[in-house]
Amino acid sequence: MATLSAEILPSDPCVLLDTSCTTIAETVREGLTASPKTLPPWLFYDRDGSDLFDRITQLPEYYLTRIERSIFAADAPEMMALAACGEKLRVVEIGAGSADKTRLLLAAAADMQGRVSYHPVDVSESALEEAKERLQREMPEIHCHPQVADYTRDLRLTPCFDGERRVVLFIGSSIGNFLPEEASSLLRGLRLALDRGDSILLGVDLAPTADGKSIANLTAAYDDGAGVTAQFNKNMLVRLNRELDADFDLDSFAHRIRWNEDESRIEMHLESLIDQRIRIDALDMNVEFAAGETIHTENSYKYRIGEVEKMLQSAGFGHPQRWRDEDGWFAVYLAQAE
Repeated sequence: MATLSAEILPSDPCVLLDTSCTTIAETVREGLTASPKTLPPWLFYDRDGSDLFDRITQLPEYYLTRIERSIFAADAPEMMALAACGEKLRVVEIGAGSADKTRLLLAAAADMQGRVSYHPVDVSESALEEAKERLQREMPEIHCHPQVADYTRDLRLTPCFDGERRVVLFIGSSIGNFLPEEASSLLRGLRLALDRGDSILLGVDLAPTADGKSIANLTAAYDDGAGVTAQFNKNMLVRLNRELDADFDLDSFAHRIRWNEDESRIEMHLESLIDQRIRIDALDMNVEFAAGETIHTENSYKYRIGEVEKMLQSAGFGHPQRWRDEDGWFAVYLAQAE
């Protein structure tokens, strides 16, 4: 099996995506004793968190899923044909979640070759179970082999058969949750796990521009009017209350969104509204919060045209082909491992 080497993986606690090497207790102790306080986004994704994220992707403000789906609806057959290069295509998806948009790509692959071997990887077992059940019911030509794993530390790819090549899907702008240097390391690790001629299909949210997407469009996507994203953010505290016997009062924390122009990223925070002390019994510790102090829970980087091409090529992929929506808000790249 090809494996993603741990030596080149992200090390920042904001981007670790599973508990295979670091327990929840150790992660929370480290994050809440740091300055500034931080917790990693994988803590969002228990069953309730996965359901909430699926709701977010259906919100009118959350343009990312809608636009990426429209690109796939228009161009999936071309993408899959280019990735296959005349051979059978095996589809691997990292950070698969419920695999909703992926069905457009899988359908295009099935139209091209019939049976498709699909290998989704995600930290959320419930999301993978839901995806497998739905695919078995709706797309019997797709043979689903889910893997519950942290793709940044434990991506194991079974060998392809003769006449078969892989395409690894890294869609939904998930690459934006990584610091730029860590995103580059992750792509290098993926390249080492692939064979020459395999491909990566990468979905990327683009930075706001003077004549296109505005900062207001961008921030609304992470601070919807119905409050679903706020609930999703606070679900991290619900999980700590349940799993670590903490006593976070959700009403004393607020969901906050910041656009960091210098870093070209949306930041998601939980802000303490009052001076308070939180008890975490499982860790035998108290955590002090000043009014206005935050827990940094997620980054979402927005890329400019040219940055992704450079990052892919530096990681060992060839010059990518790119598809965009007509307004230039989102892009999908296909690049072959050299």
